[in-house]
Amino acid sequence: MSEAEEPAVLSSSPLTSPVDESDNQLSPPLDAHDREPLPGLDGTPVRWFDADRKEPYTHITPFQEQHDTSVEFFYKPITLTALGIGMAVLAYVAMTQDVLKEGQEKKRVGIYASIASFLLFSMIQFRDGPFVRPHPAFWRVVLGINLLYEMAMVFLLFQDLDSARAMMKYLDPNLGRPLPEKSYAENCDLTVQNIWNAIDIFCLAHALGWFGKALILRDYWFCWILSVAFEFAEYSLQHQLANFAECWWDHWILDVLVCNWLGTYLGMKTCQYFEVKGYTWRGFRQTRGIRSKTKRVISQFSPHDWTTFKWEGTASFGHYFTVVLLLAVFLAAELNPFYLKALLWMEPDHPFVIARLVGVFLCALPAVRELYQYVNDPRKAVRMGQHVWLLLATIGTELLVITKWSQGQFPEPLPKSVRWAWTIGASLLVLYPTIRFGLPAARRYLRRHQRNGKAKAA
Repeated sequence: MSEAEEPAVLSSSPLTSPVDESDNQLSPPLDAHDREPLPGLDGTPVRWFDADRKEPYTHITPFQEQHDTSVEFFYKPITLTALGIGMAVLAYVAMTQDVLKEGQEKKRVGIYASIASFLLFSMIQFRDGPFVRPHPAFWRVVLGINLLYEMAMVFLLFQDLDSARAMMKYLDPNLGRPLPEKSYAENCDLTVQNIWNAIDIFCLAHALGWFGKALILRDYWFCWILSVAFEFAEYSLQHQLANFAECWWDHWILDVLVCNWLGTYLGMKTCQYFEVKGYTWRGFRQTRGIRSKTKRVISQFSPHDWTTFKWEGTASFGHYFTVVLLLAVFLAAELNPFYLKALLWMEPDHPFVIARLVGVFLCALPAVRELYQYVNDPRKAVRMGQHVWLLLATIGTELLVITKWSQGQFPEPLPKSVRWAWTIGASLLVLYPTIRFGLPAARRYLRRHQRNGKAKAA
């Protein structure tokens, strides 16, 4: 290989690299000594008590190894500098009497300082995720916020509902008061006036939410199935939450066919734009002119590259299970805030509710990307990514909190029709993979067993 060709080979990266998310597999084959080692010793599993910790097969390769070289300045290690600045700010706030007042103000500032210190540690010391724009440190902070929220939910899991409401009142004095239940199914005549009266700020919230889901899932069919499933979930749970009771045209026309479709359409068009866009990055110093430099700064907040998700839920049982699990997690993530705000007496537009929705969106972006790589490239992604692991734990903890606090809060029993509908749906979810994957696998096993029996007899 000539010296002119050598940089091109070194700069290439495989399809599933956490940095280069393109679907292009034009990378030239690597030499034997440059290839990644197989799991174990030359592909042979090694028992943990026989493993030599000095051998390379025992080393865990970080998820993120490369950086955005077009802005190399921002990737220089500044851990000691950040520590010095953080300690200086902490000392100023703690020592300045004008900032700290007697009473609850000290506790409040102390909590904020603890959170800021933890997020500073997260930004500097956490492992990188799959995204490098606008900077890996941003996604480390997102992971730190997710971890703080998960720890808060674990703490609330061991509190009763009245104590949790009192704690919310400490955070916001306006909370802690019962809210009237509101139903959207009072006048269900299909008239222009009723439809116009039903249009409010939540329609825009619906569209923005599905725009974000399209950016996360990057699949039309996935979004449509999730949209319809959520409406059925509202039908199933309207005996518990009055705001789930809506007119039929509100469910299927205003929500599914207008707001959800508009957000999904715009989101998928954005995904298609990023998919076909050419990604050739030039350093800030190499960019000339104020206009070009400004454009380069703005483009820092766009994706470094793009991966098209092809979930292929019917390709194998593993893909099918992943799709069903992801649908269930998304439904839970959608329903949880409705129950939490109802139990904790929060308005839908309360900053805590909005912050939870925005936080889950930011956490889901790298989490679903890690899950997609974990399912489609298990050889490289040998363990589940930190974002997806923590997000699954967070949604699960929210479900536990809601289940505990809901005892005695919703006395009306589950309608028999809803119980039968969920039973039939769950049976179909189990029956399909049994017929699609289980029966063919059983036939292959029986044929292989018969061939082995005939070979032994011969």
